Amino acid sequence: MLYKIKFKPQALKDGRKIPKKDLERIFEKIEALKENMSGDVKHLTNTEPEYRLRVGDYRVLFEVEGEVIIVYRIRHRKNIYR
Repeated sequence: MLYKIKFKPQALKDGRKIPKKDLERIFEKIEALKENMSGDVKHLTNTEPEYRLRVGDYRVLFEVEGEVIIVYRIRHRKNIYR
């Protein structure tokens, strides 16, 4: 299945605080999600959004609605779950 990627405004704002080198790697992994949600993806329990993608020390929180992946947050692992 081929997914479409949409970003919430807060995710784009989070991206401005991340070093460019790390951000490029994060966006490569997000692009890889388009095809069958490949990557280090984990289904989270009792939380919204439902999924997380691990990219080094950063985490991407997202949900899947039909054929659309909605990215909510992109933050460092020590700050993401607060």
